[in-house]
Amino acid sequence: MDGTVVIKGFKAGIILVLNPDASYETLKKDIAEKFKASAAFFGEAAKAISFKGRDLSDEQKIEIVDIIQENCSLTILCIMEDDPVMEEAFGKSLERKLMEQDYSNTGQFYKGNLRSGQVLDVETSIIIIGDIKPGAKVISKGNVIVLGSLKGNVYAGASGNNNAFVVALDMHPVQIRIADTIARSPDNPKKDKNNETKIAFLDNGNIYIEPLDKDVMSDIHL
Repeated sequence: MDGTVVIKGFKAGIILVLNPDASYETLKKDIAEKFKASAAFFGEAAKAISFKGRDLSDEQKIEIVDIIQENCSLTILCIMEDDPVMEEAFGKSLERKLMEQDYSNTGQFYKGNLRSGQVLDVETSIIIIGDIKPGAKVISKGNVIVLGSLKGNVYAGASGNNNAFVVALDMHPVQIRIADTIARSPDNPKKDKNNETKIAFLDNGNIYIEPLDKDVMSDIHL
């Protein structure tokens, strides 16, 4: 297993570096062993994944994601790559896992960074593949999922949906609003050393921001 599979971290999740000379069957076995051995380290985090070192078919990528999730408590949110088809497929998978309801294909995707002064206003839930910079704003009548850093303003559930939520791989917003409730970032926020994927949701009139894990997702009222 030495050298065939290497797990590296990056801003949005993990990079799986695969030996191009190893057989695919060997890689699958080594990936299973690697993530089973690292299960305690990863815990129940939610991560994006990127593949390096070897060309994989779409079917192989999906199979590897399944192997990872079968051998540890990680939730793979999406595959990060310059392939719009795969991004869309995994974005829809993300919606199914997090929302657990039928959106009838009404979700939208936005690829790119939103910079200061830019406003993205949508009628549906939105998955943003990029960063929301300070001074940028996203308004959605549904949920907002940011596959990047959130450092601007987000308004989810703009139609009054108290069950809406916000997910970000790097959660440091200036302000989050869900329905009629607003939460602002403290003037001197503590640094998040773990850089965990987090979810903001409304409960009993308060907005809570917590690490995204299976327990939190099961407690959300949809």
